[in-house]
Amino acid sequence: MLYREAGQFKSTYAQDQQIFPILQDRIGMAVLLVIAFVAVPLFGDQYWLSAILTPFLVLALATLGLNILTGYAGQLSLGTAAFMAVGAFMAYNAMLRIPHMPILGAFAIGGLCAAAVGLVFGLPSLRIKGLYLAVATLACQFFVLWAINRIGWFSNHSSSGVITAQRMEILGYPIDTPAAKYLLTLSVVAVMALAAKNLMRSETGHAFMAVRDMDVAASVIGIPMMKTKLLAFAISSFYCGVAGAMYAFCYLGTVEPEAFVLDLSFRVLFMMIIGGAGSILGSFLGAGFITLFPIFLNLASKSLENALGIELSHALVSNTEAVIFGALIIFFLIVEPYGLARLWQIGKEKLRLWPFPH
Repeated sequence: MLYREAGQFKSTYAQDQQIFPILQDRIGMAVLLVIAFVAVPLFGDQYWLSAILTPFLVLALATLGLNILTGYAGQLSLGTAAFMAVGAFMAYNAMLRIPHMPILGAFAIGGLCAAAVGLVFGLPSLRIKGLYLAVATLACQFFVLWAINRIGWFSNHSSSGVITAQRMEILGYPIDTPAAKYLLTLSVVAVMALAAKNLMRSETGHAFMAVRDMDVAASVIGIPMMKTKLLAFAISSFYCGVAGAMYAFCYLGTVEPEAFVLDLSFRVLFMMIIGGAGSILGSFLGAGFITLFPIFLNLASKSLENALGIELSHALVSNTEAVIFGALIIFFLIVEPYGLARLWQIGKEKLRLWPFPH
């Protein structure tokens, strides 16, 4: 009975076009932001802030970038980790080679460089699609890591290839504590998620979805294929580049090629599939599920060990996790292709009509 829009009348176009048209949604989002920005830094311990929440936010942003390209524009990509690597290494070089470079400016430069690489590797999308396009973006993954390892300029000629990320500060305030890094990451992710939400409501977002649904029909009605597809690659790569820079600076504390291997691209892809393709919320749900599920499985294995009095090997737990992930992906692809976001939407629709039958 609480989730009803009865009596909430909209008298202007601005009210009708709000991101959250229902008052309860606006209140819920405001409460969630207050908890995230105020309560979590005050009461969260170092482990949760550094090892759980910060990587969750970074991976959610990377998943959001992939969702813009694959979920909304319909262009398959397996090069997410490569774009993240470009963002991380170019942000490091921006801080290293440009005097007095602010950290947010370095993140933006990393994102722009990733967008440029995305434009180059998005050119095959003008001729090929589907699996062939996925293989073309997979080539980006191998090429970028090869270039970073072979060209010493990217790593400042480091012999080990592992570089310590520079010290971060904003307006003279150091960003060196888990809470400060979490707040920086949360602020960037919140702003970019809001921008993505507005982008998908704009003419550009509608063009993305038209190309995804039927590119021939979209071309017939006047949507430029080249501009739309390359813009999708550029925006998606920008988001992934910023995510990669924050992954290195705010989470790992190091800039290294081994952090951006192909496995990371598949993890982000799984997050999008489980969370829901073509959904901003789904990017966060998928990232949260895959980030928290190994912790839940580890706790469950320890409880089982205590109950049965036996010791489960780490390899067994790890293989079980991989099997469950695979089963979940197959389940969502068959039963609910739009993932957790669709289940959340169905639940909200039923709640709006309760107690009346749907």
